[in-house]
Order: sequence, then structure tokens, then C-alpha cells
Amino acid sequence: MTEPDLPSLRLLVLVDELGSIGAAATELRISQPSASKRLSGLERGLGLHLLERTKRGATLTHAGATVAGWARHVLTDVDALLTGVRTLHAKHEQRLRVAASMTIADYLAPRWVGELRNAFTGLRMELDSANSAAVTDAVRHGRADLGFLESPEVPEGVSVRYLSQDRLAVVVPTSHPWARLRRPLDAAELAGTPLIVRETGSGTRETLDRALATASVTPAEPLLELHSTTAVRNSVVAGAGPAVLSMMAVGTDLDAGLVVEAPVTGLDLTRPLHAVWQAGQRLTGPAAALLSVALHRS
Repeated sequence: MTEPDLPSLRLLVLVDELGSIGAAATELRISQPSASKRLSGLERGLGLHLLERTKRGATLTHAGATVAGWARHVLTDVDALLTGVRTLHAKHEQRLRVAASMTIADYLAPRWVGELRNAFTGLRMELDSANSAAVTDAVRHGRADLGFLESPEVPEGVSVRYLSQDRLAVVVPTSHPWARLRRPLDAAELAGTPLIVRETGSGTRETLDRALATASVTPAEPLLELHSTTAVRNSVVAGAGPAVLSMMAVGTDLDAGLVVEAPVTGLDLTRPLHAVWQAGQRLTGPAAALLSVALHRS
């Protein structure tokens, strides 16, 4: 007989509770073949027949039910131990995981983080920059304690707090014909021109697509599709073509004369900025403090 490992015991308990190996595997985020292999190994190691496998699922044998009962006690004790260890860690350090859409991460979050660190000197902080869809996913699945979005749609399944509004601008290289326009572009002209754009899932791309759809025009195929605001901005400055970007990203370039804003009419290119966190949770500690900073500094 060999000593069973904790993941296998946890899997056995879940099979008993959920009625099938597949459901237990899904709960633990492993494949069903891996779960079956692990359970077979547990049976061999203990020298006991633990499961009756059928087309309708799996049930525990008498021996399996007995082992599962003992396993519950073991797992409860282990969970209590881990909770205690986490509590001890929390007394020595505080950790905050933040995910932010790229424009916010580049132009707003550094200022917020600097102010937060003045209040929490021992804080361990992680800031992940991603597009709005990825930020929402990180918050929903607990990979981020707090997220910041720049998309026009408020996502479902998370708690949301409005921060402020951002404006997008049509910007072009100084050599582009639109740099010398005597009248504003209309929605059809903008839509009919290949643009340098962010990837699908970004708040900037979503805002532009929504504005064009509201104006009942279909955008042309992109000139370039890039995965960061900085890459789009650099491409415009380099003369590659026009783009639609946040004023936060291009305000300095406009002032310096590196790019030119082309006026546009008939399009709403504003978007809200939001903070998001897991639904049903109340922010405390550094997360609540960062939200307060963002609300007052956006």
C-alpha cells in the first residue's frame, strides 16, 4: 500500500458528491482521462476497489465510501492548515493584484499606484496590462482583485463602478491628406478608410466599432491590427496611416505637432472608464483604497 496524495483524495470526494468522474474533473479543471487515471492509481495504491463505473456515471463502493469519509476529515484539516498559513502571511504582507486596460495601465494607473504606495508601504502589488475582455476575464476568475476597463459596454457578472469619461480622436500623420482638412470627416468617410486599429476585445476597438455601427456604416478592412496602444500610436507618428486613439495616448503628440487630429462629425467617440471586481464581494484594504484613488484622480 502506498500513501495517497491529496489531489486524488479530493477527486474521490468530488466523485461521491457530484456523481460522475467527468463532473469532478470539470470542478478541478482537469481532463476526464487524467481524472480516471488518477483514481485508478489511487485504487492500486490502496489495494481497494473504490468506484463502480457505469455509462450513467460513477458510484462509490462500500470501501470507496468509507475512504471518502476519512478523506473528508483529512481535507478539512488540510484546508484549515492552509487558511491558517495564509492568515499568517497576511499579517506580514499585503498583496493586491490589478488588471487594467492598456490605455489606463499606461496613462492613469501609474499615478494611482504611486499614491497608493504612500499609504501602504509594505504592499506587494501586481499590475497586469491587457485588453478589456482579458481584464474582465481575470476579475471574473479571481486572477485579479480589481480591474479597470475602457470599453463602452458594462460587462455582466462583475461589480462595476463608473470612474470618468475618455474621448477618442481621429489622428493622422502630418503628411496625411486629412491633416489639412477644411471640413470635418463624416462617419462614411472614416469607415471607408483603412485604419490602424487595436485588436478585437480592446476597449478602443470596441468604442470605434460601436460608434460606426450606431452611424449605420461598416468599417473597411484594417490597414494594420496591433495589440497595444503604444504600437498604434508609434505607427501613426511614423507615417503609416490614420488611427482612432484615446486623447490620453496622443495628447502630448498633438501638442508637439507629431500628429494631427482630423475633425469628425456624426460620431460619438467618447467612452466610460469603469472599475470592476468580483460580483458579490466587498472591496477592503488596498483594493478599496485604490478604487478611492481612481475615483478622485481620473
